[in-house]
Amino acid sequence: MFRVGLRSFPSFIVLALIAALSAPAGAQNDKAAVANNDQSGTAPNAQSATPSNPQQQPADQSDPLKRQPTAKQKKEQKRALNVELSKVYKKWLNEDVVWIITDQERAAFKQLSNDEERDNFIEAFWQRRDPTPDTEENEYKEEHYRRIAYANEHFAAGIPGWKTDRGRIYIMYGPADEVDSHPSGGTYERPMDEGGGETSTYPFEDWRYRYLEGIGQEVIIEFVDTCMCGEYHMTIDRSEKDALKYTPNAGLTLYEQMGLSNKASRFSNGGLEQLGAGPDSSSQAAKEFDRLEQYAKLQAPPPIKYKDLEEVVNTKIITNLMPFDVRTDFVKVTGDTVLVPITIQMKYRDITFVNKEGVQRGTVNIFGRITTLTGRVVQVFEDPAQVDVPAELLPRVAENSSVYWKAVPLRPGRYKIDIAVKDVNGDRKGVWSRGIQVPEYSDDKLSTSSLIVADVMEPVPTKDVSSGSFVIGLNKVRPRVAPANGKPAVFKRGRDPKVNFWMQVYNLGVDEKTHKASATFEYDIVNIATNKPVVQKAESTDTMGNVGDQVTLQKSIALANLQPGTYKIEIKVNDNVSKQTVDPSATFAVE
Repeated sequence: MFRVGLRSFPSFIVLALIAALSAPAGAQNDKAAVANNDQSGTAPNAQSATPSNPQQQPADQSDPLKRQPTAKQKKEQKRALNVELSKVYKKWLNEDVVWIITDQERAAFKQLSNDEERDNFIEAFWQRRDPTPDTEENEYKEEHYRRIAYANEHFAAGIPGWKTDRGRIYIMYGPADEVDSHPSGGTYERPMDEGGGETSTYPFEDWRYRYLEGIGQEVIIEFVDTCMCGEYHMTIDRSEKDALKYTPNAGLTLYEQMGLSNKASRFSNGGLEQLGAGPDSSSQAAKEFDRLEQYAKLQAPPPIKYKDLEEVVNTKIITNLMPFDVRTDFVKVTGDTVLVPITIQMKYRDITFVNKEGVQRGTVNIFGRITTLTGRVVQVFEDPAQVDVPAELLPRVAENSSVYWKAVPLRPGRYKIDIAVKDVNGDRKGVWSRGIQVPEYSDDKLSTSSLIVADVMEPVPTKDVSSGSFVIGLNKVRPRVAPANGKPAVFKRGRDPKVNFWMQVYNLGVDEKTHKASATFEYDIVNIATNKPVVQKAESTDTMGNVGDQVTLQKSIALANLQPGTYKIEIKVNDNVSKQTVDPSATFAVE
């Protein structure tokens, strides 16, 4: 025998058991007789069939656990279960991934008809974003939920942190590279691009991202807490943080203090911002559309585009190879950030062109991924490269090249770059993988950027400085990429008018007395076949104006002055102050 504690059963079952055990023997015999009569086919009388004692009802009627639900009850139970399950999917759609799901994915998810399809969709959703699909872990998914937890913990303000603007930006783009926080507001010295002068502000924060894919470099996002309740909202108008904006004769800008402007003009000039007039007002007004475009891009989820090319990068299995060449350069940005321009070059003859209204158009999709040695994804870029050529000219320009350029800011260290390309109108794909060492530019060591041999080098308009393809600082510099077979980059006389050289020099010594740098720069172009110099030039900082610890060197040589052959350009930098020397070199060919 074994014991069962009665306390583990519901009370109505305990009462039923006690009643059954305490029933008299005669009642039990009566039940047995009724059962025998039923088995023999003899119908019991009406009084026996409908006992007045509820304890004598059949067990399936007295025990709710054994009672079968009706059709109506089953329908209600199913509806309640569906409602509960639908809450799970609604939460996933409207909370978990609300900031990262694309409009197309959201529309597709809403069209699914059953839970199996929804589960498959969710699994595929995370797989599309997995940076390392060949491993069990999905780092993207893990990082996403970590960011949600962080946002809820740090940015909640009467509403969950993931619903706030700071929470949304953090979930989408991760922690900012730099945060300028003013949690109490107070006295604020405006920068000149905000009008200058002193005012008081509401609490606000400026988040700076060195680079955001699809948005740009040096992205600054401002959040303001105008209600003083901890709920910071993202704003386009930098004057929104000004607590004295509506107070007459308080918090004036420099122009307003000098009588060159009045405070009322802030509200009558129109535009996105209500900043006071200042020395930079005209340039700031020209950037309003850029600010509006950035604001719109920050609202959109990160796109997922060329997954087929990412699979090529992961597997590196290609049956119909498309050739292309890649070049990487290094340019110092700050002490711990290096700009790494990646240049991809493809011959027209390797691209499939189709006729579009009399114009031959070729399109190549490009996917790139930069990872650390441990496999952590640092940067992913996806872009189409398009070439349009008049139909009658296409046969004559088959040897020309299409050049794609992507500049990625990285910290010093070792990385791996994987690039895949796809000819959209054809069936060819290509893949390229290399390891790179991003140099560290220490403050006490004379150093240089990459020496770039370029087919285009020209100044850019002020509005385009440091933006756009091939733009480095004040110049557009388009490298001529060397082929993968180890031969130098080729320039052709008659087609290329000149060959250009671009390089930056860092950490020149500055004389303590004159507060100026003192250095010489020697340029030597040598014919490798004869080992004889064909061009020799020199210059110094004395003839270059007011030069600081950094200088940009750029020279051009007409190809008419160079005979066909292979050449080496060497630039020797002698720092007369620090007594250091560097002499980078590069090769190129003339045909």
